[in-house]
Amino acid sequence: MERYGGYDVMTDDFDVGGRLKALRKQFGMSQRKLAEAAGVPHGQISMIETNRSSPSVASLRKILGGFGVTMSEFFEPEAISAQKPFFTPSEMRDLTSLLYQGDELALQKIAIRQVGDAKAHNLQILHEVYEAGADTGASMIEHDANEGGIVVSGEIEVTVGDEIRILKAGDAYLFNSREPHRFRNVSDRPAEVISACTPPYL
Repeated sequence: MERYGGYDVMTDDFDVGGRLKALRKQFGMSQRKLAEAAGVPHGQISMIETNRSSPSVASLRKILGGFGVTMSEFFEPEAISAQKPFFTPSEMRDLTSLLYQGDELALQKIAIRQVGDAKAHNLQILHEVYEAGADTGASMIEHDANEGGIVVSGEIEVTVGDEIRILKAGDAYLFNSREPHRFRNVSDRPAEVISACTPPYL
């Protein structure tokens, strides 16, 4: 028997199936989309959600990776809302798989991590790393928010509407996210960006 956070993953101490289903719907994902994002068989998601199969800790961790949700967030959803002021790198939430489901190139080239509970604070703070050749996609991004950021290292090509600019370390951007936008690393080295968005778009 395996335990996590005081719960028996293999028993009825915690409704793993119900929690997984509710979380999947919260993120607006079908069982198939989640299975693809997590790299597991489609049938496995269905079996777990209907409590016909109890996942191991390793399997559950892999599935939750499809959301970018940690085990602690899964077993203790209220903990996400805790007004915790400080975070170590390991406590930041990985959003990469959630943002770039099915885009293998982006998943290999882009890493995006969020500080704390963005929804609770109505502010999304991100640490973004774009490897050489990374691209958020030819299909421009648009969402109902405002965002800005500072390039910490390397350089990144940012497109906002009809404007395109290559930003280097120390350069910054700030724009209405309703404007179609795109980020590309056209250099031969990684680019690191610290950004903020309000309201959160995830």
